Amino acid sequence: MSFLNKVALVTGASSGIGAAIATKFAEKGAQVAIVGRNKQKLENIAKQCGNPLVVAADVTKDEDAKRIISETVKQFGKLDILINNAGIGERASILSKNAMETFDKVMTTNLRSVVYLTNLAAPHLVKTKGNIVNISSVAALRTVGRGYFSYCTSKAALDHFSRSIAQELAESGVRVNIVNPGPVRTDIIQNMGVPRDMEEAVYKQMQNSTALNRVSVPEEIADLVLFLASDEARAITGSSFVSDNGTMVK
Repeated sequence: MSFLNKVALVTGASSGIGAAIATKFAEKGAQVAIVGRNKQKLENIAKQCGNPLVVAADVTKDEDAKRIISETVKQFGKLDILINNAGIGERASILSKNAMETFDKVMTTNLRSVVYLTNLAAPHLVKTKGNIVNISSVAALRTVGRGYFSYCTSKAALDHFSRSIAQELAESGVRVNIVNPGPVRTDIIQNMGVPRDMEEAVYKQMQNSTALNRVSVPEEIADLVLFLASDEARAITGSSFVSDNGTMVK
């Protein structure tokens, strides 16, 4: 599997799944643009990606979204692959006072930013007959606990958005697919405010929720993403691929 002469743009690339995806694209010969809010983390990942374009940006801001696409195309002259990975998970009960504040924040990050970046990137992907892989979650397919209605809703909507545009863009030769990870060991736990001394307990709970009794590492998800973005998957579009260690069948 080679991505020589391909340009891949990866959002949320400063850590976790996004960082693993960007690194593997670079290893396979792609020219990579990595996007994230934390410039220092991005620069650390850049060391593993050869000579990537580093774009410190917030995908929820329209001007930043425009800059992400324009800088990528200016730097590399085209865009072949868009990986919409940036996302957040925040907890709020539907009964809480901050329910709508949390809902708006999660939907803006996990759905609206993807829609807008896709809108901006699509004309360039049509030119290259490229493809899109959107990183969703098993939370799109099942509830994952009390207080995560915003997260589950955002990921379910992301899946259906992906299928909808897969239908539309197919006539232009552009493929769109979805990866739905289950438990993965990333920094999302810290980002959700879990105390460090409780992290292993949370991961153990995640492990127990899987049929295979394990939690994935980001590279496993990256391997699946690269396959879907490659010519080996040229017949696949509008499809969801679950990589969850059997969470859905537990």
